[in-house]
Amino acid sequence: MADNLSDTLKKLKITAVDRTEDSLEGCLDCLLQALTQNNMETSEKIQGSGILQLFSSLLIPQSSCTAKVANIIAEVAKNEFMRIPCVDAGLISPLVQLLNSKDQEVLLQTGRALGNICYDSHEGRSAVDQAGGAQIVIDHLRSLCSITDPANEKLLTVFCGMLMNYSNENDSLQAQLINMGVIPTLVTLLGIHYQNAALTEMCLIAFGNLAELESSKEQFASTNIAEEMVKLFKKQIEHDKREMIFEVLAPLAENDAIKLQLVEAGLVECLLEIVQQKVDSDKEDDVAELKTASDLMVLLLLGGLEIISLEKRRLHCLYESMQKLFEGGKGNVFQRVLSWIPSNNHQLQLAGALAIANFARNDGNCIHMVDNGIVEKLMDLLDRHVEDGNVTVQHAALSALRNLAIPVVNKAKMLSAGVTEAVLKFLKSEMPPVQFKLLGTLRMLIDAQAEAAEQLGKNIKLVERLVEWCEAKDHAGVMGESNRLLSALIRHSKSKDVIKTIVQSGGIKHLVTMATSEHVIMQNEALVALALIAALELDTAEKDLESAKLVQILHKLLADERSAPEIKYNSMVLICALMGSESLHKEVQDLAFLDVVSKLRSHENKSVAQQASLTEQRLTVES
Repeated sequence: MADNLSDTLKKLKITAVDRTEDSLEGCLDCLLQALTQNNMETSEKIQGSGILQLFSSLLIPQSSCTAKVANIIAEVAKNEFMRIPCVDAGLISPLVQLLNSKDQEVLLQTGRALGNICYDSHEGRSAVDQAGGAQIVIDHLRSLCSITDPANEKLLTVFCGMLMNYSNENDSLQAQLINMGVIPTLVTLLGIHYQNAALTEMCLIAFGNLAELESSKEQFASTNIAEEMVKLFKKQIEHDKREMIFEVLAPLAENDAIKLQLVEAGLVECLLEIVQQKVDSDKEDDVAELKTASDLMVLLLLGGLEIISLEKRRLHCLYESMQKLFEGGKGNVFQRVLSWIPSNNHQLQLAGALAIANFARNDGNCIHMVDNGIVEKLMDLLDRHVEDGNVTVQHAALSALRNLAIPVVNKAKMLSAGVTEAVLKFLKSEMPPVQFKLLGTLRMLIDAQAEAAEQLGKNIKLVERLVEWCEAKDHAGVMGESNRLLSALIRHSKSKDVIKTIVQSGGIKHLVTMATSEHVIMQNEALVALALIAALELDTAEKDLESAKLVQILHKLLADERSAPEIKYNSMVLICALMGSESLHKEVQDLAFLDVVSKLRSHENKSVAQQASLTEQRLTVES
């Protein structure tokens, strides 16, 4: 074998120069046979013989041997160590030129050769990029995509594979393909050839790569990708194939326009069917598929959590997608999701609670769900996860309760249902995500609910925990929500007992610090709470207000031109309220507040200007 190969390589060097077609073809056949028997060893011999450099002169459209030469290059390029030598031998440019051939076999072997050279090779990809190979291949895909005979489908599969190897894990080359319009072409291919397993798989891998790029989403949204993917999904029964489809659907479903298309194409019904099929199985593949299906289901109900910041168009898509599935609370999808909450499967409990949290995105849905007993279901779910419970389920159920508590009419109903007591069971939790949602739920519940705010504000365990969390510097969300709830307890209860509890627990310094927050809403909430403290229990809080340097902070807020009008206004109201304390009054005098306040009489905001005049009078009288 080794001797025959050496002879063949020597003979090939001579015939390559003479261009004797018959002899040349015989040599090429011997090489292909040797590569079939031992690819790596034969490739090493080919590299050592220097024959690669001769191949570029053999890659000519007119020759009957061209396809075999390209085939040999494709075979040797299966080896990583041969890819750079193929580039260095100058094979890329003639191979790319062969992409203009009309011969189907030449095109097939050329596509294979370029695809293998590009595989995981920066040098190969750069050379193909410089030679303009990608555009020619995309043009071929467009012109050939409607032909369904097996030979053409094989060629299309090779071309898709070549583009995949060319751009895999390379953002700039993927962006180049997107700009060349590859996505609509691939979607059309999938639609026509969805019964061809190899070509379909190649399209899915290409979609999976491209869908990660944000720039691809708009192109995907302008095609019928949703319809094609759902059609393909319905006919798949193998776990691996479904998994591939899931991997494409997940990044696509993050786009609100595509999300709506997927809902309209019937993906939700497909996912519900999978859940029903897999829910009682303990097979690893089935458990994984159940999780993926339920996660994707939740994703279809929601875009970003902070929907306030979304553009109106995206928000409309999100809302429309969700409402289509809710159907006034009578929709099959909503009812099925509802049935997941009492399930014994943690993944379904989680998905069900998250879905409810996502449906609870407008007042109408929230009011309907509360009136129809969803709160009791969520409280039962939480009750099952109090001791050593599933943290993700706790977080999801609390998220749902928080959202449901936003409409004014729901607050009293949820309070009387015992939501506060259910939520307080998680006060011991050491998990920041649970702490964050617990705080948000309580804050929503007591909004404008004086009695509930007072009851909670006198709960020493709660207030002490809040004060502790106000120092959770590693968890900004928990720290911020704790401060806001402390302030809310005072603002909504207007209760002396609540203020005393917060003072005794060491909460005053946190409210003063909150007044310096970078968020105006939090500054304002702190100042209003502090003004109530000063008006109702100044003697009790006096020492804490002094040690927290409140007066100095108020001076900075008033002197700072960047402070919002409402911050200046409430700071002056608070200054007036502090004048009842001798020690705080002295601090105000020492800091020459009159100079700062008098300048604010000409402030463009009328309320600020009027309050400045009143404050100036008060300061003058008291001086």
